[in-house]
Amino acid sequence: MDQLALLFVLLLGALVSVPVGDRLGVPAPVLMTLFGGVLAVADFVPDVNIPPELILPGLLPPLLYAAVRRTSWRQFAANIRPIFLLAVALVFVTTVCVAFVANAIVPGLPIAAAVALGALIAPPDPVAATSVAGQLGLPRRLVSILEGEGLFNDVTAIVLYHVAIAAAVSGTFSPWRAGLDLVLSAVVAVAVGLVLGWGANRVMDLLGDPTLQIGMTLLVPYASYVLAEKLHGSGVLAVLTTALFLAEYATDADDVMTRLAGHTFWDIIDTLVTGVAFGLIGLELHNAIRTAQGRWGEMLGWAAAVVGVVVVVRLVWLLPAAWLTQRLHARRDYDEEIPVSRRETVVMWWSGMRGVASVALALAVPLKTGDGSPFPDRDEIIFIAFGVIVATLVVQGLTLPWLVKRLGVQADSEREKEFEKELAVRAAKAAKRRLREIEQVEELPEELSEQMLRRAFDIGIRISPDMGEAERREAQQQRVKRLKRVRRIQGEMLSAARHEVLAARSEPGADPEVVDRVLRHLDVRSLR
Repeated sequence: MDQLALLFVLLLGALVSVPVGDRLGVPAPVLMTLFGGVLAVADFVPDVNIPPELILPGLLPPLLYAAVRRTSWRQFAANIRPIFLLAVALVFVTTVCVAFVANAIVPGLPIAAAVALGALIAPPDPVAATSVAGQLGLPRRLVSILEGEGLFNDVTAIVLYHVAIAAAVSGTFSPWRAGLDLVLSAVVAVAVGLVLGWGANRVMDLLGDPTLQIGMTLLVPYASYVLAEKLHGSGVLAVLTTALFLAEYATDADDVMTRLAGHTFWDIIDTLVTGVAFGLIGLELHNAIRTAQGRWGEMLGWAAAVVGVVVVVRLVWLLPAAWLTQRLHARRDYDEEIPVSRRETVVMWWSGMRGVASVALALAVPLKTGDGSPFPDRDEIIFIAFGVIVATLVVQGLTLPWLVKRLGVQADSEREKEFEKELAVRAAKAAKRRLREIEQVEELPEELSEQMLRRAFDIGIRISPDMGEAERREAQQQRVKRLKRVRRIQGEMLSAARHEVLAARSEPGADPEVVDRVLRHLDVRSLR
């Protein structure tokens, strides 16, 4: 098997792991990591030779962009304090604690190299957290905080990592310079993200075609990441800023085709890239295994000690942090989404899985220092890092569903239904208001006006069948039955129309482009 064949195997595994994981109750990223680990020890599978400097820019931009599409700036703003405590403060604390322990237990490990180890394993992975936690029906506030932590903590960790690596390579370190680098990195990233977001929004307006617009959304995250890195900014923060800008300002309510196709496209990209990323984590285990030859007991002890530090520090930090955010929240007069119980805090603690960013940073540790000597304890750093990644991702990923079920932490489905009903009512009222405005300008026949009024009500019913509870319940239930029957019959009619049009594609003289255009119109009509 060559490298290209291995890539296709990972892509196939990314697709298969989703239904298999659903059936087994195991998160797909965990399955892909285990699958990659099995491939890593197989004799016929080649070593993965991906330059470390290409892993982060190759995998993170689309994963971050796909994650941001599922959230909004409002959710980040509502959780700014808990996200700050997790994404910035906890990364610093974890880095310091890991560096202290690693420097004490690993003979000859310099403090700068120990800080680099702490920085690269400090940030929980945004893809792992959202992929695993998002499938468990957790309260939305928890998922929002985990998403915010995972998306923003890489910014802090990567800056700390680069500062520590520079200190280890050059032998000098300036805390003032490190703080200045962190601030400048953030400023440059936000500026790049806003400029590219604004520019991409204008370019997509000019492109017009949904296919071209979606293609533009694939290029923009990479451009934002690379440009920010070239200007010594944070590529991760630049991608987040660009994605949030586009999510806020590049959405046209009437652009149905782009929205439908865009969601489908990014779901596919997210599934494939996530599968490949976590498959690579498993495949890279062969490097760690090779490093530990003859030293298993000693190196496993170091890795276990650091895993314990990472897990314990997160719990010790989260308990008072959750209490503090609740106390501050009590003094505010607006609704902020924060953990409301210790059970939810425990779930947040156990959701701190490491992943893609930690792997990329571990593999990117340089081979030599500035004077040409080998980088101190590079093999030990990589082994410990992979020990933390595998332990947190596999052990916590496999046990998190059990923990969530045991603690009874679930989303408030009634609240979600009420909000859905509220949106359905607002949508129906907006349609009715627009109908009244049209009637003031155009003279509509009474029969047509009544029909359109019923259609406006149907808009809300299709979103939430319970919307009509405030009106006569029996009449509403009969209306829902009729609506379902109409939709079923209409669906069968449209299905027959699609089959007929599709059959025409193979007829002599048929123009496939025309057939596909007509079929696309029928597909969109079927979704209404």
